[in-house]
Amino acid sequence: MKARLNLTIEEKLLQRMKAYANARKMSLSELVESYFEKVTRPVQRISIVDLVENMKVPAIPKGRDLRNEYFNDIEKKYGK
Repeated sequence: MKARLNLTIEEKLLQRMKAYANARKMSLSELVESYFEKVTRPVQRISIVDLVENMKVPAIPKGRDLRNEYFNDIEKKYGK
């Protein structure tokens, strides 16, 4: 069921919105309704578990000692 809605909008904005709706071959009512649909749609968030499971595993060459490299870099940067 459709219901009527009265809005008060600045005249310049109203003219721009009419031009925008017209360029997309839709009525101003359709434009407002589609905007309201968009802003009231529930946000679908990705869980942290899904995010971690979909992460790419970095390619680290075999035999590379990352722990040793880290400590060597820290030593170079800050000294002993």
